[in-house]
Amino acid sequence: MSQPYKQPVSVLVVIHTPQLDVLLLERAGNPGLWQSVTGSREGDEALATTALREVAEETGIHAAPEALIDWRLANRFPILQRWRARYAPGVTHNTEHLFSLCVPAIVPARIAPDEHTAAGWLPWAEAAGKVFSWTNRDAIRLVARSLSTPG
Repeated sequence: MSQPYKQPVSVLVVIHTPQLDVLLLERAGNPGLWQSVTGSREGDEALATTALREVAEETGIHAAPEALIDWRLANRFPILQRWRARYAPGVTHNTEHLFSLCVPAIVPARIAPDEHTAAGWLPWAEAAGKVFSWTNRDAIRLVARSLSTPG
C-alpha cells in the first residue's frame, strides 16, 4: 500500500469575515458540490493543528492558532460510498469536529487543484444553502447566528 488509509476523524473549518461572508470551495471531480474547508487528521496531531494545516493547504490562508475557534462540537455521519475506499476496510462513519476562522476581509483563496476547482465568498445564508452536507450547513448557521447576536 503506497498511502495509509485516512483516519475517520476530520475537521470542518468555516472561514468567514466579520460581516459573515463565508468562503466555499467546489470539490474537484464533483461539480456542484460546495463545502467549507475539510480534512482528516494525520497521525496523532491535535485537531486544531489539523484545522490550521487544512486551511493553509486548501486556501493558502495562514492563520495563527489563536484566531481559530474550536466550537467543541462533533458530528458523526456515514462516509459516502464514493469515498469509502480512502478508509480502512469496514470503516463506514466519520467524526467531524467544527472550527471557525474569522479573516479581516474577503481574501483570494489559492485553491489546491487536485482537491477543488473553484472558490467563492457568499453571505452566510446563501453559503448555508449551497453546501452539499448537512453538517456544513448547520455549522455555517451556528457560527453566523452565534457571532451575529447583539452584544
